[in-house]
Amino acid sequence: MSLVNSSATWVQTPSIYNNLTSSRHNSANSYLYHPLKNKLPFSIFLPNPIIKTAIPFSSFSIAAILTKEQTNAPQAESSKSKEDQIFPTSPSFDFKAYVLQKADSVNKALEEAVLLRDPLKIHESMRYSLLAGGKRVRPMLCIAACELFGGQESVAMPSACAAEMIHTMSLMHDDLPCMDNDDLRRGKPTNHKAFGEDVAVLAGDALLAFSFEYIATATKGVPSERIVRVIGELARSIGCEGLVAGQMVDICSEGMSDVGLEHLEFIHVHKTAALLEGSVVMGAILGGANAEQVAKLRKFARCIGLLFQVVDDILDVTKSSQELGKTAGKDLVADKTTYPKLLGIEKSREFAEKLNREAQDQLAEFDPEKAAPLIALASYIAYRDN
Repeated sequence: MSLVNSSATWVQTPSIYNNLTSSRHNSANSYLYHPLKNKLPFSIFLPNPIIKTAIPFSSFSIAAILTKEQTNAPQAESSKSKEDQIFPTSPSFDFKAYVLQKADSVNKALEEAVLLRDPLKIHESMRYSLLAGGKRVRPMLCIAACELFGGQESVAMPSACAAEMIHTMSLMHDDLPCMDNDDLRRGKPTNHKAFGEDVAVLAGDALLAFSFEYIATATKGVPSERIVRVIGELARSIGCEGLVAGQMVDICSEGMSDVGLEHLEFIHVHKTAALLEGSVVMGAILGGANAEQVAKLRKFARCIGLLFQVVDDILDVTKSSQELGKTAGKDLVADKTTYPKLLGIEKSREFAEKLNREAQDQLAEFDPEKAAPLIALASYIAYRDN
């Protein structure tokens, strides 16, 4: 892993996440407002006349699990790599080992969940994309959130796998000619290139349906009330108040010349951040978090969800297709509005660091050792290179 940016000077800006009292998640009937229709400020770069209290910043970050000597050591004199400085190893937590262990567990669970069976072609298509690799960020976040509250990996695994199934479905559909029309995903031909558009659509639909079945039938060791809440959370995060809403506004925005930050953030808070948020919240619910703790984790997840997209936009214009495992520069070719297009590369990196710090601030009240995986995963999202 290399850094997207390792030496930028970050600046403070007003926050999108100030007292999210109007969020759809505060009740089953509420929703995230569309900034264009409701005229509510949505950009963290814009003043907010309605919500005035800013989230306080704390010094709690990945550095919290560094020793004092490591934190104070001049960079030029340090023998540690930049990767080790951002993802440090401590006697109680080794991020690299954690990622390898969780990814292995998730991959095995996915392999066992979606077996080859009749009709053979649809299951081959499902497995082709689902088992093609990937960072497994959403499953890891789900498991880490569950473990933060004392839950077991086995309890969170069905929900973690469901999040990855839905994420894979969204990529399969997003790559279709009627959407982004992409030929490369995770270093391989996209699903419709390998199996045809008709099969890719049906395989995506099958993964979506099976994700809910898998949560309902495979989750063990927690009250059924929690499982129902998890299913509801996941459904909201991907439907017309979540992922689909973001995708729809994204499609309708093609060719628009006046797309601003509010509009762009609406797209990505829904299209990208919503499923990341759902993954974290599902884990927290399964782990037994109370309402206040779930709210903290939700805010954390929304920050890193938007962070994920900002970094994606940066990588799209700074990395090659070979490095990314998908087509690079496609947003530029399609003349899509992105954060680098609106802000420039450096301001986009400043924005990414601000979101990372704000996300980690939400974890300040939790045991640093138990929160270490979430802290490190946030920094991984910020500093990933593909």
